Amino acid sequence: MKKIILASESPRRQSLLQQLGVKFTISPANIAEDISESISPEQLVRSLAWQKARQVLQNRPEGIVIAADTIVCWEGRVMGKPVDRDDAHAMLCQLSGRSHQVMTGLCIAEAADAVPDLAVETTKVYFRPLTDADIENYLNHDEWIDKAGAYAIQGRGALLVERIEGCFFNVVGLPLNLLNTMLRCKGLDLLEVH
Repeated sequence: MKKIILASESPRRQSLLQQLGVKFTISPANIAEDISESISPEQLVRSLAWQKARQVLQNRPEGIVIAADTIVCWEGRVMGKPVDRDDAHAMLCQLSGRSHQVMTGLCIAEAADAVPDLAVETTKVYFRPLTDADIENYLNHDEWIDKAGAYAIQGRGALLVERIEGCFFNVVGLPLNLLNTMLRCKGLDLLEVH
């Protein structure tokens, strides 16, 4: 089996791969994630995922690199990770009672590739109306730290979500079905991993 390299320190992405029984090494990319660029959210996550993969391939030219970048998009604007609790509070107020999109850019690349394999998964997330007490109680748990949109659907953030349309794992940060589809093009099927 080809060696898999995850270009991420995200414990969520690592956990999802571990749950599938995938053996991988971690080689985090260290790029400046500038979300202020004047390109579409889809172009942004594709670009960031490719930048991460390209950087890791420069240092680890062997194996298949998996790189991903996840953003929250509300009313056409990208919401990054909150800078502090007040910023997280403002984000959750904006999402309250509304829908937003979670987009993950996914890049699967090998050093020999002339062109990287890039795709974007989008999931629509609907928040229930939140009271100020709901938001304050959620923020007290600190799981919002370092999360796009200031929530973690795999944790207590699930209590804020009314429903989703699309891939749940995409909201966590790694769309597994899309990942497997892309890896199959490289001759690797995660259903066959032992």
